[in-house]
Amino acid sequence: MRRSVAEARRIVVKVGSSSLTDAHGRIDMAHMNALVDAIAAARASDREVIVVSSGAVAAGLDPLGMRAKPRDLATRQAAASVGQGLLLARYTSLFAAHRLTVGQVLLTVEDISRQASYSNALRTFTRLLELGAVPIVNENDTVATNELRFGDNDRLAALVAHVVQADALFLLSDVDALYSDHPSRPGARRITDVTEVDDLVVDTSKGGSSVGTGGMATKLEAARIATHAGVTTVLASATDVAAALAGEPVGTLFHSSGRRRSRKMLWLAYASKVEGVLTLDAGAVRAVVERGASLLPAGVTGFAGDFHASDPVRLDGPDGELIGHGLVNYAATDLPTMMGRSTRQLAAERGPEFERELVHRDALILRKRFRG
Repeated sequence: MRRSVAEARRIVVKVGSSSLTDAHGRIDMAHMNALVDAIAAARASDREVIVVSSGAVAAGLDPLGMRAKPRDLATRQAAASVGQGLLLARYTSLFAAHRLTVGQVLLTVEDISRQASYSNALRTFTRLLELGAVPIVNENDTVATNELRFGDNDRLAALVAHVVQADALFLLSDVDALYSDHPSRPGARRITDVTEVDDLVVDTSKGGSSVGTGGMATKLEAARIATHAGVTTVLASATDVAAALAGEPVGTLFHSSGRRRSRKMLWLAYASKVEGVLTLDAGAVRAVVERGASLLPAGVTGFAGDFHASDPVRLDGPDGELIGHGLVNYAATDLPTMMGRSTRQLAAERGPEFERELVHRDALILRKRFRG
């Protein structure tokens, strides 16, 4: 698996704020130099690289006379507005020394959660890579709100990795690997390989650094998204970037599922904006989960939301547990007279168009290991 990492042709490299800044929260040029040198070496080996970089807010702190990362949204957005240009200017200069051109890609949740804009983002990435540029990606913090944001760049990087169907994702931060317990505790053991993220039992209680947003929990969620999309993932320290890209045994390797799902299904599972919720009875849950069946109106006991046909919806079990996501074939206004009834009854009363499934199994993806 480490050899496959070294041979990965299209890779996404995510670097956290703490790995780009010094003890005072300012951008550390030595750290940036080492990162860019390693990425340039990968590009020289004919590898396509997309960089997901934190640091815009951190880069804006010093010019604005701030001593620490601001807590309120408006001040964070102001710091990002100042810092994003400075951060990109530094990347532009450093990559130019290697005769490489960078392209800035600022994304919001809306850019990924809407299928049309999701496709536009894919086209932009594809063309930048075809032209030999290095895309530098960040969340558009200047317009993102607390309610509509990725939450951290680990998740953003994983979503970008599945949008572009990357071969490998590298999550670089001030954490050198995944441990069985918090690294500061006696007996904590470094985990070198993870076959299935859902089977892990580890302590992820510690949050991110003072300048970052993510912690180990966000990195594991990013690894889950990426590996379920067929993308091998490496969690390593940013100081080990060259070794990680070369496939050396540093950090923690998360094995991919080995199966690439369609972009549409991965969008549905991880990136789509849910427009409503369907509540299933126990029989419908068994049919959908165990038999891989489509969801029929007879198995639905309730719903919420104002959705339309073809909208993404969440599927919940009787106790509110998440079962999966699907594209619904009917609008919310149709459901009150459909729930609990067979498609045969509905077709006889309302016409053959009502013999369709509520959610077809080919437009449904399950939460548990995302079978389906």
